[in-house]
Amino acid sequence: MENLPRPDVILTHESDLDGLVAGVLLQRLAQKLFGDTVRLEAHHYNNWKQREPRERSAWVTDLNFEARLDKPGWVVIDHHATEAPAKNALLIHDLNKSAGLLCYELCREHGLGSPELDRLVHLNNVADLFLEDDPDFVLANDYANLVKVYQFWNLHTLINGRLESLLNHPLLEVMDVKRRIENPLGFAWSRDNVAEITPTVGWVDTIIGNNNLIVHQLLEEKATRFPVLLTLFRRTNGIVIVSLRSRNGEALKVAEKLQGGGHANACGATLPRSIKNIPDALIYLRETLNPKKDAPLNSLESIFDSIPTGGQ
Repeated sequence: MENLPRPDVILTHESDLDGLVAGVLLQRLAQKLFGDTVRLEAHHYNNWKQREPRERSAWVTDLNFEARLDKPGWVVIDHHATEAPAKNALLIHDLNKSAGLLCYELCREHGLGSPELDRLVHLNNVADLFLEDDPDFVLANDYANLVKVYQFWNLHTLINGRLESLLNHPLLEVMDVKRRIENPLGFAWSRDNVAEITPTVGWVDTIIGNNNLIVHQLLEEKATRFPVLLTLFRRTNGIVIVSLRSRNGEALKVAEKLQGGGHANACGATLPRSIKNIPDALIYLRETLNPKKDAPLNSLESIFDSIPTGGQ
């Protein structure tokens, strides 16, 4: 059992269920160890890279370990690949476990386990690691989709930070209906609406359904010629998010070019604030990921011309 320092802040990933589970669990652990509530911050990869690690002590989870975090009093609990050695910080790292599971193992060491949390952490682990052979795979993705649909802080507020209330939550009925009805429709549309960003990266136009599962099916069935597929999502605050998927580790290299990060086959990035809509995002991606092209793309015509049918 590690001797954990009292953190000034707990920092987690904002984009998915794993970040929510891991962050809230670490808040509980800090409450148990130190008797007060530690502030929770959630970040997307891009603004995380710009945030200065100014605190004397912090706990970081579901965000890549980097050299700038290698500070005395800092604890990083993560499962993303890293090449940075931990000389001063405490790094708790396992590629084969979700951040939520790693945090929960610490919680259980301090008596904070429960059957409800056992179940929720298992479902989160299946979804985040995309364990396709697990019998709970479909259900787990419904849970993960809660954060994608309702967003991190909205869901956190709705459950008042009580993770257990996510189990069998009424909103899962919405996820079930969306999956059964929307995903087949969305897959059929997206299969016919994939456009080239680079010779190895395709943009999947999505209008309905669970984007992650639709893209997974496209890759699984080799329905396109691109080894990396990306989708775009515009948040209500105008920020455009890129999600990337692959089968053989190619996606992460693309995400890193966009100042993002994540897993080898499942990662993402936040585009600059100057990018306000999907058409602008497509132009930006073309120019950024094709830096050696003689003439930068200045219109959407060639992007949409490359879509077989139904392009916007």
